[in-house]
Amino acid sequence: MTNYIKNGGDDFESSLLSFENLDRASPDLWPEQMPGVAEFAACCKNPITNSPPKWMAELEIEDIEMLKELGSLTTANLMEKVKGLQNLAYQLGLEESREMTRGKFLNILERPKK
Repeated sequence: MTNYIKNGGDDFESSLLSFENLDRASPDLWPEQMPGVAEFAACCKNPITNSPPKWMAELEIEDIEMLKELGSLTTANLMEKVKGLQNLAYQLGLEESREMTRGKFLNILERPKK
């Protein structure tokens, strides 16, 4: 290796060169494929259509507007919205508990005796 360094490293660098030409157009370069990839790619090649996906077909205009609104929120605003929904769910749970207790005391939840 000291001879290569003394000669400016030309011999060492030329020994590292590869003159192999890979033609990437040839399908025989990498003949083995991962199992299942070709089938997956074939099933996912759907023509692009302008029709909305199935899950969007059932949405109403108000739902789409709400999705757009939620999608435009920042992370902090979205977290604030989630906390507000959690608080609302908690308040509704408390109100339901009060009403169930009230119904129990008024005996409106008992089954009629036969």
